[in-house]
Amino acid sequence: MKFPSNLKYTQEHEWLRLENDGKTAYVGITDFAQSELGDLVYVEVETVGETLGKDDIFGTVEAVKTTSDLYLPVSGVILEFNEAISEAGGDNPGLVNSDPYGEGWIIKMAVSDPDELNDLLDSTAYQELVG
Repeated sequence: MKFPSNLKYTQEHEWLRLENDGKTAYVGITDFAQSELGDLVYVEVETVGETLGKDDIFGTVEAVKTTSDLYLPVSGVILEFNEAISEAGGDNPGLVNSDPYGEGWIIKMAVSDPDELNDLLDSTAYQELVG
C-alpha cells in the first residue's frame, strides 16, 4: 500500500495534494480507502462551483456493496470534477482503484483557508492510523 509523502491525509481517508501556487489542490481517496471499498462503480460530485467548509460532504463513491460520502479536507471552492471518472465524461471510476493518487483524483479545488492544512495528517501519521 502506498503513502506518498507529498500528500496530506484526513482521518476519513481522503488525500490532498497542494499545487505549487499554494492555492489549488487535488483531492481523492487513499489507496487504503479504495482497497477497503473494493471496485468502484460510480463517483458522484454535484458540488462543482460551490464553496464548502472543511469536513463538508462534496460527493460520494459507490462500490458494488456500499456507498461512502467524500469529505472535503479543507475549506474552499470546488473547481472541477475529474472528467475521466465522471459518468458524463470518461465514465471510468476504476481509475480511483488503479491509480488513486494519480489519474484517479476526484476533484480540483481552490483552498480558501491555508491554515487548515496544518490540521491534516502527514504520510507517517496516516500510515500509523491505518496500521
